[in-house]
Amino acid sequence: MAEPIRVVVTGAAGQIAYSLLYMIARGEVFGKDQPIVLHLLDIPPMVGVLEGVVMELADCALPLLVEVVPTTDPAVGFKDVSAAFLVGAMPRKEGMERKDLLSANVKIFRTQGQALDKFAKKDVKVLVVGNPANTNALVCSSYAPSIPRENFSAMTRLDQNRATSQIAAKLGVPISAVKNIIIWGNHSSTQYPDAGQAKVTANGTVKSVVDAINDNGYLQGSFVETVQKRGAAVIAARKMSSAMSAAKAACDHMHDWWNGTAPAQFVSMGVFSDGSYDSPKDVIFSFPVEIKNKQWKIVSGLTLSDFAKTKLSVTGKELQEEKDEALSVLDSNVSNL
Repeated sequence: MAEPIRVVVTGAAGQIAYSLLYMIARGEVFGKDQPIVLHLLDIPPMVGVLEGVVMELADCALPLLVEVVPTTDPAVGFKDVSAAFLVGAMPRKEGMERKDLLSANVKIFRTQGQALDKFAKKDVKVLVVGNPANTNALVCSSYAPSIPRENFSAMTRLDQNRATSQIAAKLGVPISAVKNIIIWGNHSSTQYPDAGQAKVTANGTVKSVVDAINDNGYLQGSFVETVQKRGAAVIAARKMSSAMSAAKAACDHMHDWWNGTAPAQFVSMGVFSDGSYDSPKDVIFSFPVEIKNKQWKIVSGLTLSDFAKTKLSVTGKELQEEKDEALSVLDSNVSNL
């Protein structure tokens, strides 16, 4: 058996974590022969609920789960971790704008960045799930200068999975038949779900999704809108935000980061922008990436339509605004200290 790795999940008493912890502890992310020590971090009012989660994990009798460390102390939560799922954030309520979330979350992710910097392994892989995920990841990274910035990413895999599911349903094919759907930009309603590079396998032949669907009105209209607004639709129906699907997407994201992508396949991750595809530099922007040896690389040389370029410009502008706003919140916090 391999040496155990330490994995932290924040917001560990919450809805997403309730599905996520089980998936991680079963070996669906780091492999079926990788023992795990799970660190469960949450805020003091959630301690009672956290105890119940610890009991349930014990009652699952999972062979790979070596130890569970429940804590409210970031110093304990982030100690020697190799992977971090930052799920805990100020939640979004129905009718709430993302901008309202920013100032509350900036403080949370500053604290977590500082704790990662001091206590985590330097090669830790950090996945931010809590919204606004892109800007939270940016803030977190800026307070962890000793950890490479490419080790911080934001989750847009839920959007990718949502988009892939919509296309598979539209074409009447299994999910596994659709590859290389891209999410560009922010994990918000400005994101651009792009089927322009995607491939579908049907009756043994591979063709482009654009040709298979043969309806630009759909691909530029209701497809994009459905994916952009899916989170709000789930909240309206469930009276709570996406949890099971968010947990599955977090597992998919970290699994591919850890184990790599298949040849000629790419996945969407929010990562630091180098200005590719005319995106603003130094924001966390969702790109198609290929992954080898736990290192992601932005897929280059894709041809974008004018429609796509317009959409990328809109989401890029929003991310730049969010970044500027987050930095001004941080500046005012610093001057108030």
